[in-house]
Amino acid sequence: MTPVAAARLSLIVGIGVFGLKWLAFGLTGSVALYSDALESVVNIVAAGAALIAVGVSKRPPDANHPYGHTKAEYFSAVLEGILISLAAITIVSQAWHKLFSPAPPQSVGLGLLLSVGASALNGGLAWFLIRSGHAHRSPALVADGQHLLTDVLTSLGVLVGVSLAWLTGWWVLDPLLAIAVAVNILWIGWRLVRDSVGGLMDEALPEAQMGQLQEVIRSYLKHWQTDGKVLEVHDLRSRRAGPRTFVEFHLVVPGSLTVEDAHRICDRLEEGLRERVPGVQVTIHVEPEWKAKHSGFVVRSR
Repeated sequence: MTPVAAARLSLIVGIGVFGLKWLAFGLTGSVALYSDALESVVNIVAAGAALIAVGVSKRPPDANHPYGHTKAEYFSAVLEGILISLAAITIVSQAWHKLFSPAPPQSVGLGLLLSVGASALNGGLAWFLIRSGHAHRSPALVADGQHLLTDVLTSLGVLVGVSLAWLTGWWVLDPLLAIAVAVNILWIGWRLVRDSVGGLMDEALPEAQMGQLQEVIRSYLKHWQTDGKVLEVHDLRSRRAGPRTFVEFHLVVPGSLTVEDAHRICDRLEEGLRERVPGVQVTIHVEPEWKAKHSGFVVRSR
């Protein structure tokens, strides 16, 4: 399934899940179930934003956006994080009043059953979105799936808590659970915003992945290393924009090497990196040996 189709499915299922959760709240009047339903409103808005962002990110490069539109997905994830935070504040506001005057909800059994069904739908959708997001390297789909997964976990906590309150008569657990849900989703919102801002700020690949890039470059330079045609690689840099990874570095070669030979080496390197790193775009700056910095990693000394 394409990222756009996955985002569309998320929106449709989100509307259905919200309907079940809102019905559960309407039947019971439980503020904890209200908090669960309110988070589903955020899911719907976020799924709509993700659908738009994924569609925009797939547009090909143009004159105004020569590097493509892939960063559009990060805006969706930032929006989702902000919406989660607003939902948490609203939940706390509603739960605070019930905390000092707790009241027993109505039709708890039916309400819990509806909530279980909604959580099951969310769980399946979360697993699917995270898997699809990683497969297509889509931050918007991964963020949407992770949010839904936390929704499932908090829903399970709400179900257990409301069940305990129902069995024990300690209805103060209802608003306490709502506040606990709010704190949890507030933390999730902060994480989504933090990770997305890192993408918007051209954050480099993690150190482990940079090490893997070096190994790939070394492995494809072995042939020319023995011939003395490649001397050094330095200024290796990277950044990620949605499903694409941008890599650039300087390649030091003997000054006597022909342009044709240098071009052949660069083509082989780019081909090798594309094989090992899906979605990579490589820029190589070729320099003569007197430009060597004796940093980065030396392929062969002369």
